[in-house]
Order: sequence, then structure tokens, then C-alpha cells
Amino acid sequence: MNAGKTDYYKILGIGKNASQKDIKNTYRKLARKHHPDANPNDKAAEDRFKEISEAYEVLGDSKKKSEYDRRDDYINRGPNMGGGRAGGAHDFFTDDAASGFNFEDLFQGRSAPQAPAKGDDLYYTLTLGFKEAITGTTKQIRINRRATCKTCHGTGAKAGTSQTRCTTCGGRGVIAQDQGFFSFSKPCPTCGGEGVMVKEHCPACQGAGTLSEDKVVTVNIPAGIHDGGKLKYRRLGQAGHRGAPSGDLFIIIQVDKHPLFRRKRNDILLNLPLSFTEAALGATIKVPTIDGRVSLKIPKATQAGQILRIKGRGAQKTRGTGVGDMLVTVQVEVPSEISPSERELLVRLADQSKEDPRKDIEALAAKP
Repeated sequence: MNAGKTDYYKILGIGKNASQKDIKNTYRKLARKHHPDANPNDKAAEDRFKEISEAYEVLGDSKKKSEYDRRDDYINRGPNMGGGRAGGAHDFFTDDAASGFNFEDLFQGRSAPQAPAKGDDLYYTLTLGFKEAITGTTKQIRINRRATCKTCHGTGAKAGTSQTRCTTCGGRGVIAQDQGFFSFSKPCPTCGGEGVMVKEHCPACQGAGTLSEDKVVTVNIPAGIHDGGKLKYRRLGQAGHRGAPSGDLFIIIQVDKHPLFRRKRNDILLNLPLSFTEAALGATIKVPTIDGRVSLKIPKATQAGQILRIKGRGAQKTRGTGVGDMLVTVQVEVPSEISPSERELLVRLADQSKEDPRKDIEALAAKP
């Protein structure tokens, strides 16, 4: 990467050929580790989280990533080191114009003033209990964001005044700088590249156009949401520059493990211990589920590892309609201690049984 450019690949610790899935998974892992909620009063973790979020905003978007890679390749290669058609720099400019790539952007300039930039997105990791994710719930979270100043509506100008066009750049935001054969654009030093000037600053925000805001957000968690699920709240991210739209707030869901239940897609999994007699003779027993106990019929001669299905006792499908099932895996428990009378009964049972559980072993072992 170019030394004068932020290396987003290095920030995320991934290679340039990483897939979008790898980029997303790496971001989620790092975001959880460095999120301010997990590292209270840790400025280094907060700064690291901001770096990670900035890197993912670019690399996690295929279009932005392509432009980022293309600019980086050009800066490292230089305009006269190949990659274009024969004919030198003139052909290079022709190719970029055809593709919509702005050469001046490479040198921190703009050929024309751009619209104020949309605000950055915010990311918040919300941890749920296993049952909360299955049934759905409502949570309140507190975020800190930069909000558009209500006094000046983001312009930064005092009430009764307005922004004026910069006289240095004529409102373009850039000025030309000749360097031999080339003429480059650079941000106007007078207006900072904005193209406008504010003579009298808003007293509420001191001309920034934004103010720090603590905001309580009510988050509605849909039933059946998965670990790693993402909820989007529009315009609750950082305020845009000079009145531009705010970014969005993304709630990333993290689901705690449960001591009894597990989940596979929309099904809930349960390991169920049975006594030898229940498995051999069959029984009807009470089984715990997410929303209460239900009766489950155990067929006679049920084997260890057999899976019994309880329909409609899984998780709500977040896409489409319907509910998953509960899948009960049987575990036959062998008693660690038996009484003399129990031993006598088991011996009598063994003597009367005609079943040989190892009847197929020899034949299977003999196969090549």
C-alpha cells in the first residue's frame, strides 16, 4: 500500500484477495473485541474500533473496495509504468475518463465541488439471551453520536447569516497547482475544500454544524433472530457534513449460549437422558422447551442417538413464514450402581435374550 494512504487491509489484518465473506467475518470478530461497550473507558480500544469500522465501510462494499484498490494500484505503479495502452500519459487519461475514474482524486483534489458527505454509520453490538433471540424482545440502548445542530440546521452559520462562496477558489473547493507537464488540483487552503465560508459562526455548535448527543434508542428484536444478525436504523448514525443526511445505525446481534438448548438454523436441539427401561419399553415423558414443558412419546426399543422430532417447537423463521422444530437426541443412561435384586433381574434378562448386538462385527471386519 502507499505510505501516504490508510492501509485498510492492514487494519483488518487480511490480504488483498480476501473474499467479502472473509472481510465480514474478520470485521465482526474485531468489532466484538474492541467495541467500547466491551472496553469501558479504554480510549485505545475506542480508536481501534473506529479504525475497524472505517476500514469495513470501504472494504465491505464491493464498489468502494474496487475503487480503493484501483487508486492504490495507480499510485504504486505511477502514470508511466504500464497498465494502459501504448501511447503514454495521454492514453492513460483517455482510459480513465471512459471508465468514470477521476485522475484528480488521486492527488487529493476535485475537479468540481462535491455535495456534502453523508455521515458515517455507527455500529453497536447487542448481546441477547438464547431465549430472547428465539422469542423476540424489546431493548433500549444508549448511543453517543454527532447530531445535526438544530440551531443552524448543520450550516454552521449564525442565525440571520448564511454561507458565502469562497473568493479564493470561486466556490470550487480546489485550486490548480502546476507541476511541470501536469496540472494538479489540491484543496483550497482558504475554505478547506468546501467551497464556502462562514463569517459568523453559530453560537450553539461554534460553526461545526453538529453537536454531541446521547440518545436512547428502542430496539425491537424480531423473534428468531440469529447470532450475528444485523438490524438497521436509518439516519441514526453520525450527522452528515454541513446538513447532509446522517449515516445509519447498525445493531449487530450476539446471542449467548444456553446450558441446555442449542440451535441449528431454525431448529432447537436437546439432548435427552433416558433410563434403560424407558428406552426399551417405551414411555411418555415431559420434555422442556423454550416456552414450557410438553409430552413426548418414547417408542419402545428406542436406540441411543436416535432423534425424535417435536414439530413447531423451534425458532420463528426470520425470512418467510413458519417455525422450526425441536430435535431431541436420545441418550440412554446406564446406572453406575445397582441393587442385588436389580442385578438378579438383569441376569435373568440376559439369559432369556436371544439378541446378539455384535452379530455383524465379524462380517464387517472381514471386508477388504
